[in-house]
Amino acid sequence: MPRPPPPGIILVTAVLLFLTFIMWISLQDRTEDRLSAAPAPLPKWMQKGQGKQPEVPTIVPEVQTGHAIMSHLGNETLKEELGRAAWKLFHTTMARFPDKPTQDESDALKSYIHLFARLYPCGECATHFQGILEQFPPQTSSRSAAAVWACHVHNEVNKSKNKDIFDCSQIGDFYDCGCADDEKEAMSKAGEDSHEVAKTGKIGIEREGPTRGG
Repeated sequence: MPRPPPPGIILVTAVLLFLTFIMWISLQDRTEDRLSAAPAPLPKWMQKGQGKQPEVPTIVPEVQTGHAIMSHLGNETLKEELGRAAWKLFHTTMARFPDKPTQDESDALKSYIHLFARLYPCGECATHFQGILEQFPPQTSSRSAAAVWACHVHNEVNKSKNKDIFDCSQIGDFYDCGCADDEKEAMSKAGEDSHEVAKTGKIGIEREGPTRGG
């Protein structure tokens, strides 16, 4: 009959098996931690060489010309400050617009003007300005056309408030576009006609075609 192994060997073997089990459990936990910390896979269009980013839908006409979004603004002081800041932004944008814009650039400015009116922080002001846009649609075929048109609609607002009419022939100097002298002269020349129109109340503004969104 074979002799049983010495107690010392049994004890060492048991300790080794226990340590092996502990190490195995530890490795399993680390693997699970690494898997749980791994970032979620990117969508296919974000992976290199896996397609293009989806196109942003074109703005539909209803978004551009919907009702004014903001509520009534009762603080008259804030309303005046807002108006001065808004007109400065509005006219500077027109003065910086390309003199020979692409169709995309022309459409972008037209959309901007309509959204500017709809999102203006003074609700009653926005509604009034939208009415002016309906009567005098945005002119975005060139920098001069945009700048002079903006001056004219500004004067329409001034007339409704019994304020002085601005001389649109000075628009190129009042809101500096950073452009060459001949370009400023072109704006001033177009502005002279607009200034005369502002005094008579008659204007031959052409209805440009709709943007690609409508």
